[in-house]
Amino acid sequence: GYKVADWIEDHCVIPDGERMGEAYALTHEMLVFLRDFYEVDANGAFKVRRGLLVRPQKWGKGPFSAAIICAEAYGPVLFDHWGPDGQPVGKPWASPHIQVTAVSEDQTANVWRALQPMIELGNLAADIPDTGLTRINLPGGGLIEPVTASARSRLGQRITFAVQDETHSWLKSNGGRVLADNQRRNLAGMKGRSIETTNAWDPAEQSVAQATWESDAPDILKDMTTPDTRWSIRNKVDRRKIFRKVYADSAAPPDGWVDLDRIDAEVVELLPRDAAQAERFFANRIVAAEDAFLSPLVWDECRHPDMVQPPDGTPIAIGFDGSLFDDTTGLVGC
Repeated sequence: GYKVADWIEDHCVIPDGERMGEAYALTHEMLVFLRDFYEVDANGAFKVRRGLLVRPQKWGKGPFSAAIICAEAYGPVLFDHWGPDGQPVGKPWASPHIQVTAVSEDQTANVWRALQPMIELGNLAADIPDTGLTRINLPGGGLIEPVTASARSRLGQRITFAVQDETHSWLKSNGGRVLADNQRRNLAGMKGRSIETTNAWDPAEQSVAQATWESDAPDILKDMTTPDTRWSIRNKVDRRKIFRKVYADSAAPPDGWVDLDRIDAEVVELLPRDAAQAERFFANRIVAAEDAFLSPLVWDECRHPDMVQPPDGTPIAIGFDGSLFDDTTGLVGC
């Protein structure tokens, strides 16, 4: 992971803004994620099969994903041998096939609009000269392409790496679950891997991001920063604590790019009409929509360490809050 990080900082550039074209610098959080994602065991095999990175809006997930894609396209991301210093030495894929994936074309642009200039404006342009809005051709017959949720047309592709962007919005209803399953099968056949980048999800929607987070598989890297549950997003002092925690280096002077005052103004406007949205996108908290039952975080805090299943016949209390819609309500003790 450290070798991959060095390669990224040597080859990638900032894709936009006032510092466009300058060397891309990884934050501490990004370095930790790369270290863990590319860690190998004593046999040189990767310890994780895929990764999940959960961070708030504008943390920098798009450019970070683009930098990892550049490394997977041309950098030393595969184990080759052990060096004389006992450290792993990497090598690139011979013919990488990389997909930037989302459920819509607009979402794939989150990463693609950072990826294309990251290549074109830096020294990678000499090695990867054939770039475009719909594909990037790589030396040796490799390819980078954007992909949306036309899942059935993607069966059987020999892909080596995929970025699955904003998987909190990948649902059964929009084809996201099928797309994720198809892509993971394709990766398995090539010993490839993937990374999900996402905001916090609504637990009522049963998204791909939620399924990954709740998976018991031991070889999934799960990286999510959450604020102290005692901090309220409705309290101004607490809000600043929340933002400093979840934005971390991306908002830290002098190189941080996130303006916390601007984030705060957006959240204050959101709170009266959709506090749950503010929690998910800016506080990185898993919170159900306003018309759902209480937050899973609040529910989990109610658990007593010695709690056991109550015997049959034990009196229990059930709370009821009338539905927002004209439908039927069922009461279940759980």
